[in-house]
Amino acid sequence: MVTRQTPSGPDLSTLKIDDRARRRSSPGRRVALYATALACLIVALGVFFAFNGRKPAVSIVLAQNPENQQATLLNASGYVTPRRRATIAAKITGQVTAVYAEEGMHVKASQVLARLDDSDARVRLQSAKAERDASAASIADLEVNLANARRELARSKGLQAAGVRSVEALDQSQTAVESLQARLALARKQVDATEARIRVAEQDLDNCTVRAPFEGLVVSKDAQVGEMVSPISAGGGFTRTGIATIVDMQSLEIEVDVNESNIALVKPGQSVSATLDAYPSWNIPARVRTIIPTADRQKATVKVRISFLKLDPRILPDMGVKVAFLADRAAQGQSPVQALIPSEAVRQESGKPVVFLVREGRVEKRVVSLGARRGSDVEVLAGLTQGERVVVGGPEDLRPGQAVEIKP
Repeated sequence: MVTRQTPSGPDLSTLKIDDRARRRSSPGRRVALYATALACLIVALGVFFAFNGRKPAVSIVLAQNPENQQATLLNASGYVTPRRRATIAAKITGQVTAVYAEEGMHVKASQVLARLDDSDARVRLQSAKAERDASAASIADLEVNLANARRELARSKGLQAAGVRSVEALDQSQTAVESLQARLALARKQVDATEARIRVAEQDLDNCTVRAPFEGLVVSKDAQVGEMVSPISAGGGFTRTGIATIVDMQSLEIEVDVNESNIALVKPGQSVSATLDAYPSWNIPARVRTIIPTADRQKATVKVRISFLKLDPRILPDMGVKVAFLADRAAQGQSPVQALIPSEAVRQESGKPVVFLVREGRVEKRVVSLGARRGSDVEVLAGLTQGERVVVGGPEDLRPGQAVEIKP
């Protein structure tokens, strides 16, 4: 009799998959897994190309040609001021009946700006003319009487010579002639006096018309119709002393205060680069006109006046301005300036100044050597030439060779 022994370990023969179940489930599950993986791959590739294929947008400027080969000796700030600025007032006290000046109006010399009430002046003028006419009429009467008195004197002389009339009668005729001559001279003087009063009345009438003393721009309108104006302060706050303020726009210049410890660096005729606060990217060539020969004890400064080499309508009175007093770079033996670029175009990498250029739609990095600042610009001594396209606005992570789009 043979005894069959059961193995002590687990029976692995029971661990098998039914072939029918494997044939039913495996193909569909594989297709689902493949489809899911493919969809994830497509989404990943789309995201990658969407973010990595997009070109960053940048702003560019052209490196400018420096207008002069000069370096900055001194910086200062001040304001645009006119040499000719006048607050127009009337010569007399009167009520405003018309105002023709408005802010921003360009006026010519002698152009009418306002009119005052002239009724009193017209009455005085008419009265003076009437007095003149009366005096002129009396002259004609006196001339007739004088002619008659002279004939009477001639007859008296003949009769007295013939012994018919007395010497006394001759003297009376002579006195009558002389008296009429004196009265005629007085009447003529009275006519001259009334003519003078007529001229005074005409001047008073003309003073009721306020005119521009020079050609310029009206920057302030200070009086309205119906208000009283006077050349002196009168009547408290109810009387105006000015009608309008005019500025000669051809006389605009820059006025700055320079510390007296640095005034030795400034010379008349010295070149200056000016930058208006309103237009920080606009460098305006200018020149020192004069140094006021006195110092401000409180501020320890000396006033310097600078003339623009060329005026522009954008330059307005009382604008803030920053100036750089320039020195001849060649005279100082310094390197010539290759180009001027905005200061914001310069970046720092490893302690060195670099700029990014755009060539054929791709970024190029360039190490540059910088000089002095000129307002909002900086001088480039080496590494860049005028006319090259420099990036001034764009992402911080720009890299050489990267394709970019230029903002319009």
